[in-house]
Amino acid sequence: MNREGPLFLVPAAEEHRRLDKMANPDSIFKAQIPEGYKLEQMDGACPGMNGEVKLVYYPLWHDDLKVIKEWQQVDEKKNFTLQWRLTGLIPDTKYVVTLYARRIGGKEITDSIAGAFRTPPPADSVRKINFCIVTCHDYPRRDDPVNGHKIYRSMLNPFPDFFVHTGDVEYYDKPGPFALTEELMRFKWDRIFALPYQRDFYRQVTTYFMKDDHDVLRDDAYPGMKYGTVTWERGLEIFDKEQFPSNDLPYKTIRWGKDLQIWLMEGRNYRSKNSDPDGPGKTIWGKEQKEWLFRTLKESNATFKLVISPGPILGPDRAKKNDNYSNNGFRYEGDEIRNYLKQFDNVFICNGDRHWQYVTNIPGTTLWEFGTGAGSDSHAEGWNQNDFRPEHRFLRVKGGYLRGSVYLENNEVFIKFQHCDVDGNVVHEEKFSRKT
Repeated sequence: MNREGPLFLVPAAEEHRRLDKMANPDSIFKAQIPEGYKLEQMDGACPGMNGEVKLVYYPLWHDDLKVIKEWQQVDEKKNFTLQWRLTGLIPDTKYVVTLYARRIGGKEITDSIAGAFRTPPPADSVRKINFCIVTCHDYPRRDDPVNGHKIYRSMLNPFPDFFVHTGDVEYYDKPGPFALTEELMRFKWDRIFALPYQRDFYRQVTTYFMKDDHDVLRDDAYPGMKYGTVTWERGLEIFDKEQFPSNDLPYKTIRWGKDLQIWLMEGRNYRSKNSDPDGPGKTIWGKEQKEWLFRTLKESNATFKLVISPGPILGPDRAKKNDNYSNNGFRYEGDEIRNYLKQFDNVFICNGDRHWQYVTNIPGTTLWEFGTGAGSDSHAEGWNQNDFRPEHRFLRVKGGYLRGSVYLENNEVFIKFQHCDVDGNVVHEEKFSRKT
């Protein structure tokens, strides 16, 4: 990362709107990059380059099972990235991974990075599972200017079996720079993942990335919108097919042993326009994904089930918002989902998007929602700390993350949710149990 370059210029709000509407790359760059400088010279720049990469991985303590993915050239049209799909992995196993890089046609390795990941245990396995869930953090609002977001250091103790980022991983539509072109979008991805805390965490923790509005295009993004030169379709492609590993379908369910199954819901690809009138045809998840969720929740025999959503389903949310299931604009489908989930006493909702930590339980129901809160204190906003509603069981307008664990104790299976501050201190806890 370049730490010696100048800072970006910040256009005023009116100028930002003009640049967005004009969608002229030269004007966009000129308004944000000081005269005489190029993008790769700016503070935080970490540009990619052409080259070849090789992947080597094997189960810890079993290097005789080493698998080598031989040298391949990165794709310069996709920000110099390359993705591999790994198959035949052994369940409940820690894998050691080394990525090697060299120049095209070169014989000598120019760089390497080592890491690891853990595979989920089989569906009949009983053991403690630790996990963390976060949302909403960007480069300017990091709380350690040199190293990144402190939550990444905090989340390593206790070490999570898996981690979920619910979206708004970065903010295209915030200054420093406003990412009104694909090149500026990639600049932001390169920069935030070059931060030391982020690098150290992601190279060793099994991670599921979800997306939300700010890392597709802009606030409350929906089909038909643009941000500067970038269309809605390109925003989806950059996230799904370039920056993050993705299956053919962006939603998925993963079983983590006998007692835990998670559902990762997709909140952008299938949605209607926020401005459409509410009713049976208006959707966020889309018909197929919603039917898939309802069916697979019924089929699952996991002790506890987590529906992880980029945005809130229960809320409450601010009256002026109109982008999620807790808002009036999607009330019809939101009610349908809430009514369906009421039949379960072992389904919990975990969500991102809101910049405050909360626990909601609709009185008289088994519906519980855990809002993770933003990744730094400077990013926490949007709700009045004194506005404690009847459905709130906890409310804190500060940054942090959600930590969870599932474990067996005295013939009972417990699931524990802990809201933590940015330093890892527990600020609230809820615990639920079921007999084995």
